[in-house]
Amino acid sequence: MVAPSAESAIARVSSGRRARRMLEILELVSERGTISLAELSDTLDISAPTARRDLSDLADQQLLLRTHGGAAALERGQELPVALRDTRFQEAKRAIAKAMVARLPAERHVVALSGGTTTASVARALANHREITVVTNSLTIANLLSGFAGVRVVMTGGFLRPQSLELVGAIAENTFNAVNVGTAILGADGISVSSGVTTHDETEARTNRAMVAKAQRTVVVADGSKIGNVALAPIADLHQVAMIITDSSADPGELDRLRAAGVEVVVADA
Repeated sequence: MVAPSAESAIARVSSGRRARRMLEILELVSERGTISLAELSDTLDISAPTARRDLSDLADQQLLLRTHGGAAALERGQELPVALRDTRFQEAKRAIAKAMVARLPAERHVVALSGGTTTASVARALANHREITVVTNSLTIANLLSGFAGVRVVMTGGFLRPQSLELVGAIAENTFNAVNVGTAILGADGISVSSGVTTHDETEARTNRAMVAKAQRTVVVADGSKIGNVALAPIADLHQVAMIITDSSADPGELDRLRAAGVEVVVADA
């Protein structure tokens, strides 16, 4: 089955209520392995036509397998589209963003922002900043920043990755190689002592590595669900990371191990 375009995928989950329901469906399928249409309707108190429509859309986005009378899970660790991810852990992401912006210089500064929903929260928190330049390969972040008078935006080129709405590849990497960055702010799908900073897609990871290479310091912003996780593709080793900003849902033991590895850890309370 051909995956839908990014535009159509986002249009189908533009309702915040529906996006949250679809996340609940994915979590139920992940927990149970399989689920029937009747079980789904009863559990979420929705009509059979609504459940059927949601399952069809999730199957179209290759997030689950549609079966006769229900659905089955695909492999664990599958990446969610950005339109769905943006509804998760919103309070934690806002707290992380506030803590990140408080640690940026008030004077002129150059920031690089990777794609992701937590970095998008950082972008929103820059609304009142003055004389800051943001270099990004994220269409979502560039759009968010376009209305902020005190923020100058530098957009990379590259090939569009629909799942994350990021521009990746050699053109994007060359843009980062051509600029000097004060602070690189990275989102991540996983960060751990064993594997460093990781994400789902290798091409996206390579583009982010170019960002890190030109930065004076790198800060990872990630909600607690990412702490201790390991995704497919490495972005940065821990020795390249100056600070991690997360929230209080993160595993305390893993945070202690990250501190012992020499990384400053900031826990932002929602």
